Amino acid sequence: MVEHARGKACIADSGYNATRIFEAIRARGMKPVIAPNPTRAVNPRVDRKLYRLRYMVECCFHGLKRFRAVATRYEKTGTNFLANVHVACITMWLN
Repeated sequence: MVEHARGKACIADSGYNATRIFEAIRARGMKPVIAPNPTRAVNPRVDRKLYRLRYMVECCFHGLKRFRAVATRYEKTGTNFLANVHVACITMWLN
């Protein structure tokens, strides 16, 4: 996943709080912004201002999952599923 990331920072949740992921992000020249994992002994400090941006992405996914065809993936082919996602995004955008 980190191989395809671009930008100045990589924002992720606490599930990605691992030393090897931090190193991979820093090797790409990005700033890791990952929530602390309470089970981990050493937790780097998190830039809270950047981490708040993750909330917008979570809200978008929540909105998409409210569309039953997207949440349960009724469509078998990737093309048809992507069409459902596009319709859901258009509907969200218009409302």
